[in-house]
Amino acid sequence: MIKYKLLIECKSPEEEKRWEIINDVIMGGHSESRINMTPEKTALFEGEVSLENDGGFASVRTDIGDHFLDGFKGLSVRVRGDGKRYRLRVRTVDAPEGFAYQTSFVTQADTWLTLHMPFSAFEPFSRGVVVPNAPPLTRSDIRQIGLMIADKQPGPFRLEIEWIKAYLDY
Repeated sequence: MIKYKLLIECKSPEEEKRWEIINDVIMGGHSESRINMTPEKTALFEGEVSLENDGGFASVRTDIGDHFLDGFKGLSVRVRGDGKRYRLRVRTVDAPEGFAYQTSFVTQADTWLTLHMPFSAFEPFSRGVVVPNAPPLTRSDIRQIGLMIADKQPGPFRLEIEWIKAYLDY
């Protein structure tokens, strides 16, 4: 049996105000994205990735507060995508801008998936590059969760999120 701790649930229209959009325009790219709450009580992260001018990513992130995830094995997401690869990212209390731990997942077009991603699969990245000597992820320090599309996948994208939870096997 798996025990869950709800971190993000997309039921309220006010929820979209919690998300911050960060696209490649911060470094001269031309990708666009937005996140909106749907009438079905999900969050819709969508837009278009452009490789023009060395661009190629779109992302959103939100603060989760002090959830202290010590003892939890990883994160679960309930998503419906477009068949593209996405990254689930977490940031910690003292993380400098641009630094996050992340893992990737592939969606199936128009199919709801519940995915379990162990914290052991999250790697440290800074500005798209693995950081080889970074400290290990401290679960109790996680304060932000984000989603990103990158990996040279130009064109429109669409990822619908129902919830994000921490999970613990017992």
